[in-house]
Amino acid sequence: MTSHLNLKPHDVTLQERADGSFLMRSNLPLGPVARRTGDWLDHWAAKTPDAVFLAERQGQGWREVTYAQALALVRAIASHLVKRDLGPDRPIMILSGNGVDHGLLTLAAQYVGIPTIPVAEQYSLIPAAHPRLSHAAALARPGLVFAADATQYAAALALDDFAGVEALSAAPGDSGATDLADLLVPSGADITAAAAAVGQETLAKILLTSGSTSAPKGVLTTHGMLTTNQAQIAACLPFLSARAPRIVDWLPWNHTFGGSYNFNLMLANGGSLYVDDGKPAPGLFDRTVENLGLIPGTISFNVPVGFAQLVRALEQDAALRDTYFSDLDMIFYAGASLPQDTWAALERLALAAGGKLPLITTSWGLTETAPGCLISHEPRKVPVSLGSRCPGSRSSWCRMPTCAATCVSGAAASPAAIWTTLKRRPKPLTTRGSLSPAMQCGWWTLRMRTGACGLTDACRKISS
Repeated sequence: MTSHLNLKPHDVTLQERADGSFLMRSNLPLGPVARRTGDWLDHWAAKTPDAVFLAERQGQGWREVTYAQALALVRAIASHLVKRDLGPDRPIMILSGNGVDHGLLTLAAQYVGIPTIPVAEQYSLIPAAHPRLSHAAALARPGLVFAADATQYAAALALDDFAGVEALSAAPGDSGATDLADLLVPSGADITAAAAAVGQETLAKILLTSGSTSAPKGVLTTHGMLTTNQAQIAACLPFLSARAPRIVDWLPWNHTFGGSYNFNLMLANGGSLYVDDGKPAPGLFDRTVENLGLIPGTISFNVPVGFAQLVRALEQDAALRDTYFSDLDMIFYAGASLPQDTWAALERLALAAGGKLPLITTSWGLTETAPGCLISHEPRKVPVSLGSRCPGSRSSWCRMPTCAATCVSGAAASPAAIWTTLKRRPKPLTTRGSLSPAMQCGWWTLRMRTGACGLTDACRKISS
């Protein structure tokens, strides 16, 4: 009952090697890959200038920014950023969560080759988490720090780590921070050369790992990683290009799921991202329910616990159920497996709402793969598969007595070292010389079990 989505079957080649490893490649062709994220903005501002790109709640309604407005604001902000001493060694650190201003600043920086480093807002808002923020500041050494509300983030901005660093805010109050409104009027600086210099190898952002097992590490994410990953997704999910997607989404932009996958999925396909200022947490989920009742999405992203809460809300409110499923093409979960009872309930509710099933699916990846490297794009009835390889990438699995490792190669894999130490930061755009210059790809190895790992030929030659 998902025939209306024109889904493509999985199509991979699996090669077993003499050393016991497996090499998997996708047989689906990879479509055109944008040179930089700014190309998407330029394209949609010209093609669909009045379509909503970003929106956030404002009073009882929404503050909406169209593609044409976004491009004008991005170029204006960029004209001020190029006059500051900013770049890979002095990125822009973003303290606050998802919002229109956050998105515009991010794109303005990327437009002229300045990376951003968004951090979890709790690092700033919870005093006990300030050491994590100090750690991030020491890693990045930012040249500019942004907080949407300078009063709300006053304690974080006052940390010694930001002494002498310009603060920027959309609500500066009496903090002394530069008012973002001042940057929304073009400075007169010519950004043509800076924009033209941005390419697939240019650093777009630095994303911090969760730090669940050690101090957070900074993962260097290039424009090519982001643009390649979106081309891979589009090749697997053709309905994305059939009509502009729309999401109401809470997933945080400091994380690769919300900030790289979802944000760029809208930008790459001329879609609309409505920022959900709720989340599946106590006291906040009611806001999510309100937002979903206002705007029907074509795609619904969430973690399994969020979908479980949503099922309960949909079962109790037929109007919400009908609105939620009225235009829905895909339900996408990640972070954990979706329980079978939640999956079955979503299908049952979809059929009750209109008789048409969305694709219920997932993907697997890491911050280092920008993030998707596996995706399930066939209809299934149970959550048993992470999917197949994304086009344009390869992976190997080596099986040894002490180690089971997965290696991934492709243009969406991080091409540079991960920042692991405060002592010395590597050159941010150093690409491993042994890899294909045409791919400009990186590779990483994930140890699935502890133990010494002697890399097999599949791991060492994965880019060959």
